[in-house]
Amino acid sequence: MRNTIKYTHVPGDGAPVVLVHGIGHRRQAWGEVPELLAARGHDVYVVDLPGHGDSPKPTRPDGWSMRSHAEQFERLFRELGIERPHVVGNSLGGAMALELAAREGVVSSVTALSPAGFFPPWHLPNVAANLLLMKAGSHLPEALHRRLTAHVWFRKLAFRALYTHPEKVTVEAAVGDTLNLRRAPGFWPHFVRATFLRVTEPLAVPTAIAWGDTDRLLLPSEADTARARFPEATHVSLEDCGHCPQIDHPELVVDTVVATIERASSRQGAVQ
Repeated sequence: MRNTIKYTHVPGDGAPVVLVHGIGHRRQAWGEVPELLAARGHDVYVVDLPGHGDSPKPTRPDGWSMRSHAEQFERLFRELGIERPHVVGNSLGGAMALELAAREGVVSSVTALSPAGFFPPWHLPNVAANLLLMKAGSHLPEALHRRLTAHVWFRKLAFRALYTHPEKVTVEAAVGDTLNLRRAPGFWPHFVRATFLRVTEPLAVPTAIAWGDTDRLLLPSEADTARARFPEATHVSLEDCGHCPQIDHPELVVDTVVATIERASSRQGAVQ
């Protein structure tokens, strides 16, 4: 089957890096990170998850499961001719990255930012309430969105579950993200599946799990679960960052990613 995942390529001279966003988001949600990584010498591919952004929903035999998405990503890598890229994922994309980290020979390293798959059952009401509130709000008329989003106070209110600094999100980006959330056919299948999502497979590559210390969607205490489940990973607390730290402090995210890539390169060199 042919790959249907859409992407943006930010060329660089170094090792390939693939960026994967979260539920209801789109590839533009990475803000400055693609350009900053390219400036640090990496060849960057920013993808839209199936059923998000410009990527169509999967058709049979592909589906919505993490396993199926991993197979779709493997096809993408083959089509692009990139061998064992470094993968960075946020939220649902973080869980996707960890799924790839469990597969032998697919990726070189993984950096997961506030990944899904570690919340206890009693955190579900918080996750569901925040996501459903944003989803419901996305159905307001576009003209009203534009009028309200022009005010910083509204961006701070509407996006408080995602960012510590919603004021850093531009009006155009905020409106685009909202319309994408309204239209993305992948939102509901992943929303339902996320209730049962648990990341447990052993990691086959160097992995960093980083959590925003003010995350209001997937709470920072879930980082303790990740640390207990994967003691072999590198665990990082991202200061003054919310659920999407790539917007709050993109340089901090890039530093975390580059450090993970360097650990993977050192390990590969030692093995050789």
